[in-house]
Amino acid sequence: MSLVELMVTVSLFTILMLVITNSISAMYTYNAYTFAQAYQVQNARNGMQALIRDVREMTFADDGTFPLAVMEPYKIGFYSDIDRDDSVEYVEYELIADTILTKQVYNATGTPISYNLSIPDESYTLSEYVQNFTQGSSTFKYYDTNGSELTSATDITDVRYVRAEIIVNIDPVRDPGEFMLRSSAALRNVKENI
Repeated sequence: MSLVELMVTVSLFTILMLVITNSISAMYTYNAYTFAQAYQVQNARNGMQALIRDVREMTFADDGTFPLAVMEPYKIGFYSDIDRDDSVEYVEYELIADTILTKQVYNATGTPISYNLSIPDESYTLSEYVQNFTQGSSTFKYYDTNGSELTSATDITDVRYVRAEIIVNIDPVRDPGEFMLRSSAALRNVKENI
């Protein structure tokens, strides 16, 4: 093999390796975004499941307060025994900073029972990159027994059904697009004829 043939072989091998390396790098860059989006969608799905499970178990507070305490488009607050002990907790799910869905838990304390809502006993970030606020879509909607939507806080004792919707997108100007997760729950422990 002559020196010229060796140089041509090495040059072709180097060019081929550069093309392969750049292709692999581009694939990983694109897949990193896809994996990040899938991760956030899975977080939102897990958060939605926790929310619906807690809403279904909504019950009267240990101090006798009605189960649903806050009914806003981007915030819901209610009493539920989420940890299955003998005490009912106050739970708030809220869209904060326009894109972060959080869960805060407040335990009942003292005698007589009271709920200190100044500092949560537990706080969780359920999903980031939630686009409900920017899309103008409510995170929570409330309905009565007839299926009529309730929007006024004065109707809080009439709520019997809650629908939640989370729109997730880590980069609104890039594909894949937005993922919408919807679920709903009836308030099982709120009876009509007590």
